[in-house]
Amino acid sequence: MENTKKIKIKLIKSCIGATDRQIATIKALGLRHMQQEVEHVASPAICGMVDKVCRWLEVK
Repeated sequence: MENTKKIKIKLIKSCIGATDRQIATIKALGLRHMQQEVEHVASPAICGMVDKVCRWLEVK
């Protein structure tokens, strides 16, 4: 699994106004604080989660 692509995800906006389900998705991605950045393998599950909450995220 050396050739796995990774993506960096950064929380750029406050979750105020998000539904409970969207907040749970953001926390499941490992994001707890503003400007926090995490790195994940670009699997279909992670990409689907990012698509659902892309309003609050920046993806590199």
